[in-house]
Amino acid sequence: MLEHSLDNLSRAVLQTVAYSDIFDYPLTAREIHRYLIGVEASLEKVTRTVEDEEIFTRTGDYFTLPGREEIVNIRKHREARSRELLSKAMKYGSMLGALPYIRMVALTGSLAVMNVSGNQDFDYMLVTAPGRVWTARAFALAFNRLARVRGHTLCPNLIISETALKWSVHDLYSARELCQMKLIKGKDIYMQLIKVNGWIRDFLPNAFNANSMNATNRARNSLVRGIRVERFQHLLETLLPSNLGDRFENWEMNRKIARFSRQAGFGEETIFNAEICQGNFHHHRQWTWELFEKKLISLDSPLPMGEGLGVRAA
Repeated sequence: MLEHSLDNLSRAVLQTVAYSDIFDYPLTAREIHRYLIGVEASLEKVTRTVEDEEIFTRTGDYFTLPGREEIVNIRKHREARSRELLSKAMKYGSMLGALPYIRMVALTGSLAVMNVSGNQDFDYMLVTAPGRVWTARAFALAFNRLARVRGHTLCPNLIISETALKWSVHDLYSARELCQMKLIKGKDIYMQLIKVNGWIRDFLPNAFNANSMNATNRARNSLVRGIRVERFQHLLETLLPSNLGDRFENWEMNRKIARFSRQAGFGEETIFNAEICQGNFHHHRQWTWELFEKKLISLDSPLPMGEGLGVRAA
């Protein structure tokens, strides 16, 4: 329990550290500033707050909740493991970006924040050409079969159309996911994605300040290579005439949705339609919220925005 009341900034810092603690992920002062929940503040103010408040423990550059110092070593171990996998995941992501109808690729999940705990699955978000979500997914899964021969599994857990960039659920969980992804291809679409989801700043007001933008979220492909990829994509896409392509898209969508609707975990956090394929069968959002709620209750801290993860309908 906290022994004294906290001002808004101190409470926001506490909530931010607590959220990452769920994932055994201590934060530096700069990271606390970037992911600060619900309060806009300078890096200097955040640093001064986290250093002055006795409720945090400092180990090197990292800050943790009291009694949680062991997660610093956990983070260092996971970062070392993540570094071994990151270059492979980025290369696979570049290859995914060369497949037909895929316009943006971003690495997501634990590897995006260098916090891999064991498995070698590479999670991706894909943005596709309009009307080709399920066709692009089919290409991605076919490519995954080749990756599995080399001992890696590619998981395009979220695939959306260019026409569905606006998020329907506004909450802290989604804001963090969008903020911490690593862009691989499609900078223009990524910037549009962030722009149309301005609600992110309600939850993470410092996340996209000029000094906070993740340096990895920059287009990695050279102009020449980008032109070659686009030409290769265009060539493959012309091999599938629009009428035949539409028929395949509808066939693939209908059969997959019918299959997914019978799968365990189908429900609140899964979305399957012509514009979105989101297969969160494990209900990560609910799992995260429940742990976050318990963590804040144990710290005698109110929930941010008074609504759990701040879930709001669009």
